Amino acid sequence: MKKHILFVDDEPNFLEGLSRMLHGERDKWEIHFANNVGQALEEIGKIPYDTIISDVSMPGRNGFDLLSKLQESEQTADIPVIILTGRSDLDLKRRALEQGATDLLSKPVHAEDLLARVRSVLRLKTYQDELKAQKVLLEQKVRERTAQLDKSRLDIILRLGKAAEYRDEETGNHILRVGCYCQVLAEELRMTPEFAEMIFLASPMHDIGKIGIPDGILLKKGRLLEAERKTMQSHCIIGGEILLEEPKNVKVFLNFRDYHFTLGEIDNSLLEMAAQIALSHHEKWDGSGYPKGLRAEDIPLSGRIAALADVYDALRCSRPYKPAYSPEQTLDIMGKEAGHFDPMVFNAFEKIIGKFDFINNQFSDDLRDLETKADVGLNLPCNDVARV
Repeated sequence: MKKHILFVDDEPNFLEGLSRMLHGERDKWEIHFANNVGQALEEIGKIPYDTIISDVSMPGRNGFDLLSKLQESEQTADIPVIILTGRSDLDLKRRALEQGATDLLSKPVHAEDLLARVRSVLRLKTYQDELKAQKVLLEQKVRERTAQLDKSRLDIILRLGKAAEYRDEETGNHILRVGCYCQVLAEELRMTPEFAEMIFLASPMHDIGKIGIPDGILLKKGRLLEAERKTMQSHCIIGGEILLEEPKNVKVFLNFRDYHFTLGEIDNSLLEMAAQIALSHHEKWDGSGYPKGLRAEDIPLSGRIAALADVYDALRCSRPYKPAYSPEQTLDIMGKEAGHFDPMVFNAFEKIIGKFDFINNQFSDDLRDLETKADVGLNLPCNDVARV
């Protein structure tokens, strides 16, 4: 592929001389000419040039103006520019280099010098283009790898949340629905995108502490005795400890890659939110919840959001001891118990109950293809619910 070279000079005779001088390179170079900066900028807008050779002194806008204009755009900032000058003014040459000129060439121009300088900057441009192409390829690979890691992280989180639910009768897509409810609630509350995504990932682990509850209590069909009820409620504490407790004096060394890290140094913000939710999703705004009887804003916001999402899903799903309630019945029941919920969160919920209903239908327990649904991505609830 031919290289495109643009010469900018206000002297037609000089440009004609350059044309004759470079005649032998026409098989490799496509040579263009402009008589002023305005014409040069028009040409640059049409063709991706590989190098520009411009006189510094021209009527109207000069070579410095051209350099400044080229630096304003990402598309042209990396085009090598050779500045031509008939002066020996060192300040002028220094200024040209400071404004982005790649090289300088004095008039009168000798063919050997011109060819050597142009070939040099063309090699530079080729290297730049190769680096740019490699950067684009690397960024694409990073995006793909990040997407794979996000997908793997979501899969692990869902399976971890599922591990607890397989121990009782609350199987199906409960954890995915709760994550979706929490995300759309966070968005309605105008929380940051980072918070909304994190609560989507953290909330499915809200009942992980059920792993530590004995089967005799967890699977008991009848009413729990007081001591059994206390044991059952301890799943919040167990979940918080599972998610938040840091390993002591544990180091992992990956010496085959000359890389090592200490587990305690890893950013655990996701697990911290998951632990908050595990500990507080049964707390109530009026202080009547457990395990600590927290009230109002003493309950973490993530826990207040997850508490409402968990109750909504429990009411909307059928159980051996109850039918699935309709959206209208669910809203009525929750409204009568509104003192249990943060009023701000409940008001947001009322505004987007249609989105909750959509999520409930989209991830119904009749749909067993949980992994396929999860594959859509972290923003799946937002993308789909936007149609409601």
